[in-house]
Order: sequence, then C-alpha cells, then structure tokens
Amino acid sequence: MKRRDFIVKTGVASSVLGLGSTAILNTALNDSTNNSKKITILHTNDVHSHIDPFESTHSKYPNRGGAARRYAYINMVKKQNPNTLVLDAGDSFQGTPFFNFYGGELEFKLMSKMGYHASTIGNHEFDNGIENIAAQLEHAKFSMLNANYDFKNTILDGMIKPYETYEMDGVKIGVFGLGIELEGLVSKKLFKETAYNNPVDVAKDIVKKLKTEENCDLVICLSHLGYNYSGSKICDIKLAQQTRNIDLIIGGHTHTFLDKPTEVENLDFKKVLVNQVGWAGINMGRIDFYMDRAKASKGAIIEL
Repeated sequence: MKRRDFIVKTGVASSVLGLGSTAILNTALNDSTNNSKKITILHTNDVHSHIDPFESTHSKYPNRGGAARRYAYINMVKKQNPNTLVLDAGDSFQGTPFFNFYGGELEFKLMSKMGYHASTIGNHEFDNGIENIAAQLEHAKFSMLNANYDFKNTILDGMIKPYETYEMDGVKIGVFGLGIELEGLVSKKLFKETAYNNPVDVAKDIVKKLKTEENCDLVICLSHLGYNYSGSKICDIKLAQQTRNIDLIIGGHTHTFLDKPTEVENLDFKKVLVNQVGWAGINMGRIDFYMDRAKASKGAIIEL
C-alpha cells in the first residue's frame, strides 16, 4: 500500500462503559466509508498500578476504572474490529499496594492478558531500579519501546526496542517510544547509566526509517514526555510541531484529561493527533483510522 496524504477529521464520543453504554459508543464510531480499511487504536497512560476500580465512596471517581472493565472493553472492540492495536504510554507501575508487593509483575501479566501490543517506559517504571524493569519484562508478552534512552551500559541493553511494526489488513503501522529526561526526576541510583537523547532529534531519525525503510502507512509515537509545557521543555505538542510524518502521538506523564484528541500542525502543515486520557485507568482512548483514498480518523475518550 502506497503512502497517501492524510486528512484528519476528528469526531468525539464519550460514554460510561456499563449497562446500556455500548450501543451509544457503536453508533458514534461505526460510520466508516464503504470499502475502507479500519484500524482501531486503543490506548492508556499512567495507570499507576490501579488494578481494582476506585471505591464506591470515592469523591471523584466512584467505581471507575479497573483492569476487569478495561479487559472487557478491549475484548468487545476486538470482536467488532480484529484490526485493533492496544498501546500504553508508560507509568503502569507505582500507586497502589499491588506494586509495593509485586514490583510490577501483576501489571505486566494483566497487560499481557488484555492483549496489549506495546508500551513505552515511564519514569515510574524506574521506581524499584533498572534491575527491576529487567526482571519484570519476563512477564510482558508485549513490546517495551523506547528510542531516546541509551541502555548500552545497563542491564536493559538489548531488551528494549526503539520501535515495532505491525501489519493489519494490509496496513503497516510503525510504533516507537520516547521518554522524559530522568535526571532531576529519578534518582541516579535507580536509572544508573541510562543516557537521555533529545527526543525530537531521535524522533526525526526513527520516523524517517519507518517511512523510507519500513514503508509504514501509519506512524504512532508512544510518548512519556508530557502533554504541554510553557517554555522550551519538550512535550507532545512541541514534538508534533517540530517533526514530520507522525500521525498520532499517544501521551502520558502529565495525567492530562482531554475531551478529544488535539490536532497540531507539523512542519509540513499537516495535522497530527495528540491524545492523553488522564490516569489510573479511568479512561481509555480510542482512535479509528479509515484507510481509503484519503486517511481519516475519529477519536474518542471512553470512560471506564
């Protein structure tokens, strides 16, 4: 399939995932054009070891979230569209006693059971040290991606991929990961000799490879840089503005609740979708790409 120009049309549907909600969701999103190829992206970020839903008495999120509800929703969407990619933008660790007791083992086992395809590394993945990341990766039946951390002098050397490619219904999808600068955010004794490289420069090189060598039709960045900052600190918005050929940035770190994906113009004045769905597994993002003469997408934030 040859690369085509990308027209972004964003529609938004939000519904509480519970009894009676799935019909609303399906009506809102199931409107692809005839003969188009539909690729569905489901995504989370900053789940922070929230395996159980919030308590019924919680002041802000009563009964919201939980791995079981997320698993049920992912299975429902996959039955509707087998061409579904499930992704995470990091910080699946830290936040509840599940992490304190199991160190991330349960989080990775559940993500594997749910059918995640890939995740990137958040700063909280380092909370029990870089050796713990290496130990827990044996429980991950999904790819851990990061392109701008140099692990060559650490135990993670060779265990983290810069990118992964997937082919669904003849559509080739490239996914790569970027992480935030660890210095000043994480203790040096936890990340050790991990070296940080400029994410914009790295992204330009990776995207060029995904486009020219891997011939990807869609390019997705899993970013744990943060949604937006004042000043010069790199973030998802600036990453979109300063690069080419990224179709979707799935963000994390800042726990930003977006009502719909943000559209940002890149260096070629083309639209990039930037999305982030809060934290703790309360929401799940959904982006539907329709591949025909032009590429269009619809985005939704699904409450869990």
